[in-house]
Amino acid sequence: MSLIELHNLDDKRLRPYSGMTDGQLKRGEGFRRDNPQGLFIGESGRVIERALDAGVRPVSVLVDERWLAHDRSIIERVQAANPEAPVFFATAQQFREITGYEVVRGALACFERPAPRAVDDVIAGARRIAVLEDVTNYANMGAIFRSAAALGMDGVLVTPSCHDPYYRRCARVSMGAVFQVPWARIPGAGDWAPNLVPHLHEAGFATAAMALRDDSIGLRDPLLARAERLAIVLGTEGDGLRDSTISACDFTVLIPMAHQVDSLNVAAAAAIAFWELA
Repeated sequence: MSLIELHNLDDKRLRPYSGMTDGQLKRGEGFRRDNPQGLFIGESGRVIERALDAGVRPVSVLVDERWLAHDRSIIERVQAANPEAPVFFATAQQFREITGYEVVRGALACFERPAPRAVDDVIAGARRIAVLEDVTNYANMGAIFRSAAALGMDGVLVTPSCHDPYYRRCARVSMGAVFQVPWARIPGAGDWAPNLVPHLHEAGFATAAMALRDDSIGLRDPLLARAERLAIVLGTEGDGLRDSTISACDFTVLIPMAHQVDSLNVAAAAAIAFWELA
């Protein structure tokens, strides 16, 4: 394994780890202009490993002395996947100066963003998918993807306002599941459901909006279990789904709850719905 010890923290190859915002990474501004999809940072051996498993191309690695032995085999996989990817070895102090992070879960790796999938590519052959509307919290997004992978979802669709699944902290919370579950961003902006839901119907999907309404059916209603193809639609953390989204869907579904609790965190609700309906 070949390591580059750091003597110059201004090395331009380190910019993805310190000098670029998430938006700049996504656009690849001033860095690897040959890749139109931009870049993202993967944190921890598990995330890096699952990105490699998915065929995502690594650009470089930054590892501090505390994680070198732990992540040695992953770093060797990176170098095998792209022999031109430099591996920067930093002291703990250098690592903090470069990244600003006091605590990490392992090595950091810079990757080229994969080409985005189309909605039709995700739903082709799928029986159960999740549709996420305006979920903006990275921890919730990552947890939903982790549950989707573990509990049998075949794909995930996200609206334009949803958090970026490849964002470092989101991918870390997902334990790399963002590379295991096919996903696509729904095109357009604003009121997406009146356009997409009919398209899902044409593909044979029933649509279930998770919302608390007087006409909601329970999660264990036989109508849901009988659906050959089902899209489970979940809304933003605060306001839930838009009225137009609920109106466009076939079913409005709730999770029966006790002790006058009227709602759950969207990631918790997603896990329960996936378990019951997958």
